[in-house]
Amino acid sequence: MHRTIAIVNQKGGVGKTTTAMNLAAYLADMGKFVLLVDMDPQGNATSGLGISRDDLSHGLYEALAGEKRIHDVVNNTAHDGLRVLPATMNLAGANIELVTMDRREYRLHDLLDEVTHAYDYIIVDCPPSLGLLTINSLVASDEVLIPVQAEYYALEGLGQLVRTIELVREHLKPELSILGAVITMFDKRTRLSEEIMHELYKYFPDGIFRSVIPRTVRLAEAPSFGQSIAHYDPKGKGARAYEKLAREVIERHENHAI
Repeated sequence: MHRTIAIVNQKGGVGKTTTAMNLAAYLADMGKFVLLVDMDPQGNATSGLGISRDDLSHGLYEALAGEKRIHDVVNNTAHDGLRVLPATMNLAGANIELVTMDRREYRLHDLLDEVTHAYDYIIVDCPPSLGLLTINSLVASDEVLIPVQAEYYALEGLGQLVRTIELVREHLKPELSILGAVITMFDKRTRLSEEIMHELYKYFPDGIFRSVIPRTVRLAEAPSFGQSIAHYDPKGKGARAYEKLAREVIERHENHAI
C-alpha cells in the first residue's frame, strides 16, 4: 500500500529535515521503495544525502513548472531503494510563481501522480512556513508527520499548524490525516523535556510515536558528510531511534490495512 507522508512544522530548527532524511533512509533499508521530495528551497535534504546542489542543472522547480518530467530530475542515493527529487535555488521563487499557475495547490499532487505506482513511500520535506509550497505538500500527501522539538516554545504555533491542516481537509484534501507527532531533540536529563512530552500527549492522545529522537552531535554532523545517520553512525542512539520510528510507521500502516 502506497503512502505519501508530509513532514511538516512551520517552526524552523525542530529536526524536520533530519527526520525526513533518516525516516526515508531507514524505510529504504527495510526493503521499501522510497522517494524523498525536497520541497524546502534551502535544499538540506538534497545535500544531506550527498547530492551537490551546485552540480544540478534542474530539480523540483523545473518539474513543478512543467519544464522537465519528474523522471528527468530524480536522483539516486547511497541507499538502495531511496531516490531524491532535489531542490535547487530556483525553488525559492516558486511560492510567488505558483500563485498565477492553474491548479496552483495541486502542482505537486499532479506531478507525483505520475510516479506513485513506483514507490511504497513518498516522504515530503516541507519548508519551515505555511506558504504555497507547504500547501502543495499537504495536498499531495495522505498523511502528516509532525516533528516537535522538546523545548519550551515547541507548542507555540502547533495550533496554527493543526488549523492549516483542517483547512486543507475542508477545502482541498478531505482524506488528509495526521499520522502522528514525533518528539525530537529530546534530552532526558532535563525536566523540561518530560513536561513537553506530557503536554504533547494532551494534544495528540493517540498520535505520539513511541520513538523519541534524542539530541545528539552525531545526528547534527551526518548531513555535513552527505550521509544519513544509518550510514554515518549506524550503532548510535540517533540511528536506533530513527530505525525504531521507521518500524513504527510501517507497523501503523500494516495494522491499518488489516
